[in-house]
Amino acid sequence: MRIGIIAHLKHAIREPFAGGLEMHTAQLQALLRSRGHEVTLFASLRSEPEEHVEAICEETSLADVGCDEAPDKAFFLEHHAYLSLMNGLRHRDFDIIHNNSLHYLPVAMADVLPMPMVTTLHTPPFAWLESGVRLCKAPHASFVAVSDSIRRSWGRIAPIEHVVMNGIDLDRFAFAAAPAPEPYLVWYGRIVPEKGLHHAIAAAALIGAALHIAGPISDRDYFDQMIAPRLSGRIRYLGHLSHGELARVVAGARAFLCTPCWEEPYGLVVAEALACGVPVAAFARGAIPELLTERCGVLAAPDDPASLASAALAAQALDRRDCRAHAASFCDAERMIDEYETLYAEMIAGTKRPAAQAA
Repeated sequence: MRIGIIAHLKHAIREPFAGGLEMHTAQLQALLRSRGHEVTLFASLRSEPEEHVEAICEETSLADVGCDEAPDKAFFLEHHAYLSLMNGLRHRDFDIIHNNSLHYLPVAMADVLPMPMVTTLHTPPFAWLESGVRLCKAPHASFVAVSDSIRRSWGRIAPIEHVVMNGIDLDRFAFAAAPAPEPYLVWYGRIVPEKGLHHAIAAAALIGAALHIAGPISDRDYFDQMIAPRLSGRIRYLGHLSHGELARVVAGARAFLCTPCWEEPYGLVVAEALACGVPVAAFARGAIPELLTERCGVLAAPDDPASLASAALAAQALDRRDCRAHAASFCDAERMIDEYETLYAEMIAGTKRPAAQAA
């Protein structure tokens, strides 16, 4: 199949990934190519691999522009890039378009395309994307949710017929039968308020545990005010690590703390920790309960460090082999690609009417 993938433009699709969406997009296009499909990725400048990327915009992250003008500039850059792309795709010879962005324009303009388009919904509804979904009347467009939690959150707006849960490359997260000799817990991800790192720090402190932290600082004010003052010899920020470094740090932990302060759509970090054999202590929020069983994780009351601390202690008693086995059976990216290939084929052949009519 000839497949065009539309990426989120805030960050380039390259390692070290800015977040789970960037990692997911890179993995999706790489695995589809490994199965013999012709894949073109429409993404920000400096995305990789360059030979398979058509850059449609510079990164719209706010890091390199003035704060006063940044929001308007980023909005304009993305609007123009997606508008230009959708107009151009009318004349391209793709079999299907997979929209992996969070922008309203590709969804709202799906009816200009001669080929079918599937949009993966990675977040709960927000104003701009909800508007695009409501405007989408293309009979050859379909929506996919990354979890049942996301499917339910969009239910009043559009009928989401398909759930394709995300997956990870298990080979990139090696199983560790035993943790590192030095005991520590681990937290990693984008350092922003909605990821709740401050709760993980509080929980670790309650039980006197060391906590290793990794990930990009995506909200400097939050880091400076809520995180930096709490760092110490036992609460350590390791930086934004390469994949190899991150996998080693995660695999050595006694447990992974997952602390979403929003309705987490999926939680790739949970799947990655499980693949390393690391039990998970997590707030029961969003899709997280869908990813865990009592053999590989312990759920805690949301926004409650004391509950999380108890969960962290209990999680350390779980069998690391069960964690890896659950990841292998439930979180494998090859399963995700199988499901997308089936959906692509159905939409291209027209053998199944896609659920695209917005409410």
